[in-house]
Amino acid sequence: MIQRVFAWIRAHKVKTLLLLLLTYILVELATIPWISIGALRTANPTETALMRQRKAEAADEAKPYRVTQRWIPLKRIPPHVVQAVIVAEDGTFYSHGGFDWYEVQESIEKNIKQRRAARGGSTITQQLAKNLYLSTSKDPVRKAKEAVITLLLEGSLSKSRILEIYLNCIEWGRGIFGIEAASLAYFGKSASALTPEEGARLAAVIPSPLRHRPDADSRYVLRRKQIVLNRMAARYAASQSQTEEMSSRPTEEVFPDTDATDSLDIDEGDDNGL
Repeated sequence: MIQRVFAWIRAHKVKTLLLLLLTYILVELATIPWISIGALRTANPTETALMRQRKAEAADEAKPYRVTQRWIPLKRIPPHVVQAVIVAEDGTFYSHGGFDWYEVQESIEKNIKQRRAARGGSTITQQLAKNLYLSTSKDPVRKAKEAVITLLLEGSLSKSRILEIYLNCIEWGRGIFGIEAASLAYFGKSASALTPEEGARLAAVIPSPLRHRPDADSRYVLRRKQIVLNRMAARYAASQSQTEEMSSRPTEEVFPDTDATDSLDIDEGDDNGL
């Protein structure tokens, strides 16, 4: 029997490779958390894949490791803090379906030019997919699974819910996960009491939380903090300008007549200030 199998493989090398590839893909698809993603609508995640990875890394180095995380509802996080994270990590969060294709293109071009992974183009939803279910690996299979999970998250959860889980689960230092734990660790107070500058500092270190502390006045933190504050100011100015323009126009131009079949596409996340 075994000899027949090997004989068939030798005679059908291409088919064998295709079958192996198909089997591998099916196995990988089977590991995608199809059901648990839907449960996130009402249930908060407990231990994430990144937490497990960090624990394993610490165990390999024979170092103690303790996870600190405290959940805080999105409505208790100041809008200026939410805004800081969005402008720092994903400026088009409320308008895309999980992927920012402009950033993807820019990242590819820059990485090819510098011949290394110099720039990432991950959206908040992509980062959440990686943190909840995958790892920090950059291999193609992991990225493909990340794309599938990202689409599932966007299709199953509101933007507000995605943002709430993200802010409560991402890493902000060794063993520090979520904005409430980070705020307590670095500023000695709840995230609900964070100032705009403190929010900008926290947002500034999201790309490299194990190398930079938000409460430090390092060149990296100060530069990125100012970039975040400048972006927030620019958005506020643009919003004010748009509001003034709308208020100066005749009512019939601002609110034109619509047919009974027209509808408003209201994003649940709009109340968060983007």
